[in-house]
Amino acid sequence: MAQINEEVEKRDSGKTVGGKHLTFKLEREEYGIEILKVKEIIGIMPITTVPQTPDYVKGVVNLRGKIIQVVDLRMMFGMPTTDYTERTCIVVVEIHRSAGAVFVGLVVDEVSEVVNLNQGDIEESPEFSGDLDTDYILGLAKTDGGVKILLDIEGMLNTEEIGLAA
Repeated sequence: MAQINEEVEKRDSGKTVGGKHLTFKLEREEYGIEILKVKEIIGIMPITTVPQTPDYVKGVVNLRGKIIQVVDLRMMFGMPTTDYTERTCIVVVEIHRSAGAVFVGLVVDEVSEVVNLNQGDIEESPEFSGDLDTDYILGLAKTDGGVKILLDIEGMLNTEEIGLAA
């Protein structure tokens, strides 16, 4: 009964973690985001920088007449920067704000695959001591290839931090 209540609580909080996820790589680690948040995957294109934004906000792109803000996840996570390659791409995600849907591009090293994860294969993110913020981690998925870190894209792309309209 406790497990059912826990799953209902996660679903009600908007943090259901089972289901289909797009997985991608940053350095040697694999991450996943809910497939329903992903709108499209595009190759790297010219990015126009915007003054006075955090370093990890690379700027904006014009995607078929729509201006999309672009965030470099490597930089956001404090990883060393690297040159973009032919495998580097932008994952366009949709996040919801009180003013409506907002599209944001996430620069990743490479997209891996879409995986279907069972709730039983996902563990809660561990608690770390100190000031380490793990609120943006939905859980850790155990797979044949190791562990995939599942991200809470809505929480991660906080309006105050990256300047998105609320």
